[in-house]
Order: sequence, then C-alpha cells, then structure tokens
Amino acid sequence: MTDLALSSTLSLAATHPDSAFPRFHPRPAQGWINDPNGVSYIGGRYHVFFQYNPLSARHSQICWGHVSSPDLVRWEEHPVALSPQPGGPDSAGCWTGVVTSDDGVPTAAYSGVKDHGGHSQVVIARGSSDLVTWSQDGHVAASMPADPLVTAVRDPFIFRFNGARYAMQGAGLADGRAALLLYTVDSLDDWKYQGIWLTTADPVAGEHAPAEIWECPQLVQVPTGEWVMMFSLWLSGDDHEHANGVGHLIGSLTADPKTGLPVFTPVTGGKSDLGRDFYAPQILQLSTGSTPSALLWGWANEGPGRDGRRGRTQEEIDDAGWSGVLTHPRVLSVADGSLVVAPAPEVLAYRGAVLAMGAAGSVAVPGFAEVLVRGSGSPAGSIDLVLGSGPAAQVVYSGSLAEGEELRIFLDASLVEVYRTGSVATTLRAYPAPGESWELTLPPGATADVWELALPR
Repeated sequence: MTDLALSSTLSLAATHPDSAFPRFHPRPAQGWINDPNGVSYIGGRYHVFFQYNPLSARHSQICWGHVSSPDLVRWEEHPVALSPQPGGPDSAGCWTGVVTSDDGVPTAAYSGVKDHGGHSQVVIARGSSDLVTWSQDGHVAASMPADPLVTAVRDPFIFRFNGARYAMQGAGLADGRAALLLYTVDSLDDWKYQGIWLTTADPVAGEHAPAEIWECPQLVQVPTGEWVMMFSLWLSGDDHEHANGVGHLIGSLTADPKTGLPVFTPVTGGKSDLGRDFYAPQILQLSTGSTPSALLWGWANEGPGRDGRRGRTQEEIDDAGWSGVLTHPRVLSVADGSLVVAPAPEVLAYRGAVLAMGAAGSVAVPGFAEVLVRGSGSPAGSIDLVLGSGPAAQVVYSGSLAEGEELRIFLDASLVEVYRTGSVATTLRAYPAPGESWELTLPPGATADVWELALPR
C-alpha cells in the first residue's frame, strides 16, 4: 500500500461539503457512526471498527464499519465488515463487540439482536488475515443467561488473566442494579457463564459508576499495575444523550482462592471524560514485553446544544448526511490513584505550520488546530475557548490551570478535545456558523502555542 492509499480517508475529508465535518478523525463521508468496536492490533496494523449505518445519518440497521492504520496517523477505509443477516441472530443489528486473534484467526465476538427490542446474544464471526473480509455463519457463543434476575445483557469484552481467557458483558438486573456478568472462554465458540460478577451494590462502584445498565464494559491493566474497569452509564430514557456519561473504577484483579476465577476489587474511581459529548469508549490492551499499556477510542455524538452551546437538530443532521465522530486514540495511565488520559503521541504528527508561540491575552485559533497552553499559577481568571463574537458568542470550554500544568486542545471542525496534565479529557461538540471564528482568552501569565493541523507528507 502506498502512503497515498493509507491517508486516503483523511485526504478526502478535506473536500467534504460540510464545514463541520472533521478532517483529522477518520470516518466515512456519509452515514451514522457510534460505538468504536473491535479495536485491535493485528498484523502490524491498528484496526478500528465502529457501529455504522451507511444508508442514513440515523441509528438503524447497524453494521460494522472499518478503518485501519499502521501508525495511528494514516488511515485507510475498508468495506463494511459485518452486516445484519436476514433470519440470523443479528438480523436487527450487529452491535458492540471485540476482535481478537484466535490461534491466528481474526475473530469478532459481538452482540447480535434478532428482533428489535429483543435480547442480545454473543455472535461469532471469522475474518481474513487482513481483517477486510468476514464470514458470518450465525454461530452463537453465549445466549441470554437463564438467571431471572438478569433482564438485559450486552457488549461482550474479552480479557486475559493468569494465562486464561475470560469475558464479561454489561447487564441490568430486575432490582434496578447495573451489573457485570463473567464468563470463562476456553473456546471462543462456547462461553461458560459463571454468574453475576460485580454490581452497583458495591459501594465504590455505586458511587463512581451509577447506572441501570453498564454498557460497553472494559477491563485493562495500566503500566503501574493497577486494573482499570470502565463503563458507559445507561439510564432509562437515554436516546444518544447519555447524561451520566462514562465512569471508571481503579482496583486490583486477584484469583479467588477456591475457584481460581478473577476477582476485581475496586478501590476508587471517577468520570472518564468531563464532556457531555463522549460515550461508549473501547480500550485496546497492548503489551510490550512485561509492560502493559492501553489505548482508548470514544464516540462523540451529534445532538442539541448544551451548556449554552448551539447544537444540530435532527433535520440539520439529516441534511448533512452524517452523524458521529470517533476521538483521537488516547493513552491511559494511573497516577496517585487517579486516571490520567493523554492524546496518543502519534497524533502530534498532524502539527503543521506554527501560528503562534508563547502568545498571551487573546489568541485567534483556526478551525483545524492544536493549542498548547501553559499555566501561570495565577488563581485569577480562566482559559476560555470562545466561538463567535458579540451576543452570539458561546464559551465552548472554560477552565483554570495551575503553574506547571499544560492544557492541550485539538480543534477539528465541530469536534473539540481538551487534555489536562494529570487528568482525564473533555470531549465537546460545537458548530461554527458561516463566518464565525475561534478565540482563546488567557489569564495573566498564561501562554499558548498554536499549530495549524495538516496531514503529514
């Protein structure tokens, strides 16, 4: 493959007719996307699948779209990977799941739903060595548990512990608790249900991950040895708004002395993103020698404005013909008992021309930019990212910065990602009207470097 082919997805984005369309976050030119799925590193390439409706900008008849990259910078779009099969266990949609290598064979395990409103089952599909073509024979590896307490199940996730392979699914219980279900997976074709693993009755989980259903559960180990469990926090009435957002728990994973099964003990937790436009992240566990690392992608949805920001109506979304963006890949770590989220270093390759270095006061920022703000240590004033001017101006982001901290802001048309030193990210959507521009205002002593974003040559 040539570099031109590898960067084709982002190159074409630059000519998209909608000025709100992102140029540096790969996605198809048209259609609906939501949850990142099957994030994996196989055959020397990063693969990111995602829930996808290529036919409209609405959530319906969900397939799996697919992009891949050798370096997290140059992305290639591939054909639809998984599609609902008429009469099959996924006839109403191929929902969230994972991709793993099963004795060298790329294998997807995902939630299939046969009837709209029905229960999901874990469906298995096998892929070619390059993950571009897939065989869907409707094999079901796990059905709805017989436990009458379990009323909803979704979103399988596979992890390894002490040399064995396990899986978990998010669930909702009849008594209103959110839960995780645990499985042993000696064979990917036949998952063995081990019971309810964790619920919001746990005081730490109940405090930091309140929900009626835990969606998109994730479990990975970070370089310092802690285990991070992450959930998307579903509540009744959620309609792609997800007011509870995403929460996480930090704790330990040990073996039960009687059964040998893993036991997760949460110690602390918190919000995994401070924005209202972030949901359904998926984490890729990577290991280099004995050191684990973790990369996360999340979904930033379209929708009505919040907190004084303008949004898009469904009619405007339909007219635009697309909906949904995936975030930049993010590196997870734990420091002093808290989750730290940083942009993957590879995305710095998008830095283009230098527009400002050490600027202070009020700084003009283009619609495709990276901004690095260094703190002043002054308690007075805030850092404000403002869209537009006059009565129509909207403060899209506002925050303070201590001395020695840095704030990294990525602007990609309508997607704003903000990363603070030693903290989690903030994901926001904002839609510039024709002629509107961005401005960053800084308190005394704070400075900003600004780069225009550009595709690497």
